Amino acid sequence: MKKIALINDLSGFGKCSLAAAIPVISVLGIQACPLPTAILSAQTGFPSYYCDDYTARMNHFTDAWKDMQVSFDGIYSGYLGSAAQMHNVLYFLEKFHTKDTLYLTDPVMGDNGQRIRIFTQELLDSMKELTRHAGVITPNLTELCLLADMDYDTLTSHASEADYLSYIEDTARRLLPRARTEQTIVITGIVRRLPGQSFVGNLAVTSDDRYYTETPYRGENFSGTGDLFASVIIGSLINGLTIWEAMQRAVRFLWPAIEEASRDNVPKNHGIYFEKYLPLLLDEKSGGICL
Repeated sequence: MKKIALINDLSGFGKCSLAAAIPVISVLGIQACPLPTAILSAQTGFPSYYCDDYTARMNHFTDAWKDMQVSFDGIYSGYLGSAAQMHNVLYFLEKFHTKDTLYLTDPVMGDNGQRIRIFTQELLDSMKELTRHAGVITPNLTELCLLADMDYDTLTSHASEADYLSYIEDTARRLLPRARTEQTIVITGIVRRLPGQSFVGNLAVTSDDRYYTETPYRGENFSGTGDLFASVIIGSLINGLTIWEAMQRAVRFLWPAIEEASRDNVPKNHGIYFEKYLPLLLDEKSGGICL
């Protein structure tokens, strides 16, 4: 059975991180192997939460798994709360990342032009180094700009222009020469506002091409949707799908769950009811919306 190492935190509430990745990876027929970076009572968007930091214990997992002589088809790292945790991931890659292992990293550092509370230059420098090792990275626009040393306001000032996606693509292509492997950059949460309707899309940029999907946008962002999206992407790629097919599958899975959460006014910190839609992942030809 194929295996993916999932390096992320575990939150009791919020339907994000490991709580989102494990069921998705599992339903795709891949063994999910969690390496916790922290254990929280609830994700950090809630007004109060308890957090047990696992930074000092991460390398114990790495060394124990190395002693077991296991290998991984994929490695997926999500939110990392410090430069020290990123160094621990680099140590993990040193032990387990081979030419046959797909590494996906979600460079969580901010959103909507705002940086996360713990953001520092050291954290950015460490994330830049980490993303250079990845075959796939899934930044939002804010994180793309941070990685590419691009001003967010300058980039998004073109949002109403017909060639907005080309500006984003050009920014993403700045990162490709820095990568240590052939890399695909999937920029998530791209909002396009047109007269009377808005859309949210995802743009994949490779050395040779670009791929774009979008759906109608209600103006709402729910906890865990990025984790779910990235989990579908890496699981689908490891199962032999192309990046275009993986993106379509992720949208077909997430779209109805987001629509339901929006319709039912689910609190954003609680995440979407994705569980009931997991069967959609069993067939990449299943119906849904992908514009």
